[in-house]
Amino acid sequence: MGQRRAQVLQAAIELLDEVGLDALTMRLLASRLGVRASALYRHYPSKQALLDAMVAHLVSPADDIAPLPDAPWDELLRGVASGMREVMLAHRDGARLLSGFQYPGDEAVAAFQHLIAALTAAGVPAGTAAVAVDTVMAYANGYTIEEQARKTGVDGWPREHRDRAFYDGLELIITGVRGSLSS
Repeated sequence: MGQRRAQVLQAAIELLDEVGLDALTMRLLASRLGVRASALYRHYPSKQALLDAMVAHLVSPADDIAPLPDAPWDELLRGVASGMREVMLAHRDGARLLSGFQYPGDEAVAAFQHLIAALTAAGVPAGTAAVAVDTVMAYANGYTIEEQARKTGVDGWPREHRDRAFYDGLELIITGVRGSLSS
């Protein structure tokens, strides 16, 4: 990624955190960078392309927090779900941003396929494995959208209670997947 393109991307993420997804416009971003909005289109052909790049950047696995590639399938699912949630919670409207991507990027696609392969290697039927991975990701995103929409950290529902509820729901999904394991 070129240096200027990376600067635009970083500025967009910072602006997202300041003003939220609804107020994030190419015009506002250009103003922040001291350029005309048309200059941004040299780096990103559309606002959607910029939003997709933001998603790809935010969800690209960090080596220090990513689950080990040979970890058991249930640990992989827990790690991906909790990692996604933490990334989304770290950014204003992060869950809405992630739910609106059109193309998540090659790394995210590879991670999705790796999870499916881990489940099938453990004996989960291929079709069920794909549904399970998609369900876990949708659960993490939906749960976090609700957290951010309700601003639950502000209204008195402490983070440890939200975490417990999130992990309890995730365990229900994993228990269901475990029930589909072939003998």
